[in-house]
Amino acid sequence: MGSPKNSNPSNDEKKVEESFSDNFEMNVSLIKEAFSYPTNQSLKLRNISMLQGKKEGVILFLEGTVDTKTVEEYIIEPLFKVRDPFEDMDVLSLLADSVLATVGTKKVKKLQDAVKDILGGNTLILIDGEHEALTAESTGFENRGVSEPTVENGVRGPKESFNESMAVNQSLIRKQIKDSRLLCELMMVGNNSIQEVSIMYIKGVADEELLNEVKKKIEGIESDLIQNLPILEQYVESRAYSLVPSTLLTERPDRACSFLLDGHIVLLMNNSPFALVVPVTFWSLFHTIEDQYLRWAYANFIRIISLISIFIALYTPATYLAISTFHVEMLPPDLLFAIAATREVVPIPVLWEIILLEIVFEILREAGIRIPSVIGPTIGIVGALILGQAAVQANLVSPILVIIVAITGLSSFVIQDLNLGFMIRILRFAFIFIANFMGFFGIFLATACLFAYMVSLKSFNVPFFAPFAPYFQSSKGLIFRPPVWKQMLTPFYSNSKNDERGNKPKEGSSDD
Repeated sequence: MGSPKNSNPSNDEKKVEESFSDNFEMNVSLIKEAFSYPTNQSLKLRNISMLQGKKEGVILFLEGTVDTKTVEEYIIEPLFKVRDPFEDMDVLSLLADSVLATVGTKKVKKLQDAVKDILGGNTLILIDGEHEALTAESTGFENRGVSEPTVENGVRGPKESFNESMAVNQSLIRKQIKDSRLLCELMMVGNNSIQEVSIMYIKGVADEELLNEVKKKIEGIESDLIQNLPILEQYVESRAYSLVPSTLLTERPDRACSFLLDGHIVLLMNNSPFALVVPVTFWSLFHTIEDQYLRWAYANFIRIISLISIFIALYTPATYLAISTFHVEMLPPDLLFAIAATREVVPIPVLWEIILLEIVFEILREAGIRIPSVIGPTIGIVGALILGQAAVQANLVSPILVIIVAITGLSSFVIQDLNLGFMIRILRFAFIFIANFMGFFGIFLATACLFAYMVSLKSFNVPFFAPFAPYFQSSKGLIFRPPVWKQMLTPFYSNSKNDERGNKPKEGSSDD
């Protein structure tokens, strides 16, 4: 059985659930106790006097969360200018409708709601004799400006990325999708540290069942750990213990917009320079927004390179191990003798030679990320050159293996999605161990099992390999992208009543 401390609400929790009363001093005391004032000096109080001293009040806000100019010019100054008697009028309604010049105001009855609004950067107004309070919008959290993408870089397309402000991120999306059907719903997560989650979707395009499932998952979260989207992602994802991702994070507004137009749902939060996209398929992770900005021939060339890079990053070390251990007859004699000559002086078995180099490369990769950006890439390149050359000269590894690991590492950098990249990197080690025991037979068997597993997966009830498996009618742009004017069909999982995005070009409108 739980202890009384865990089973019964604390005194602080009971106080937070209280409602305001007609006792002005009591209302002020409730707010002070909720924020541990005067121990907590972040809470700022400003007494106000209206009607030439006939009506008293107080405004409260948290320092650093409000725009002081808004508080001074649009809240305090108008309140001091109130001269006409209220008579029998609703004081708070009069202040909200005719006095305060802020964007939004609302009445609150419960202390809990008042505390949430203050934490959200709003200003609370308490008036003597009123059993309710008034909150005025005055949010002023500091945010960095909109900058270029740092992960999803591209040659063409917008050079904007999300920042840590949910409002700014919403505006970046609305700047590109000027559609009245683009809706934004707000939900709250957390018990004590309440966070807002913005759910954006296009009404009539996004599937209603998908939307309800997303809302249900968010409503079921009871944790104060949800501070940003990467943490929320781990709560709403379909398979917590699977290496295969079921969600997608993007830092590019244009990519988020492309998903919205296809019927996906986009989640935004403060403190997160990303957008969380659900559902996702393998093709969502494989494709990049750059594909749409290039002419179809150039885009397909990049897609082929990306697909080859995935196979190189996943299979190359395991293939080398299988050939050198079980299938040496597959090598031409000259290449076989060259490899044997380089391995003759290496005392480490091939398996542990590969594992050693792979781990060293992963260490260099992580070090390059976490070292300050000015010298990070330099450290990675110089470190790889020095360590690789030193290891070969010390006869710890063979030169050909250094080349293989280097090609494998470079290929993994081509994979733009971080989650897909991690999946490939981890599976590479699994394939290495399987190849050490079973050779090519083990690689083929593991590949078949991997594909069978991924085909069976779903992301928010959408098959992971659809529309390829199971088959659905699509624009035929899974691996090779057709010209954009031929991509007329909406995705199968969208709720659009019209299966086509627009009218097909007239005959003779293109030169092909």
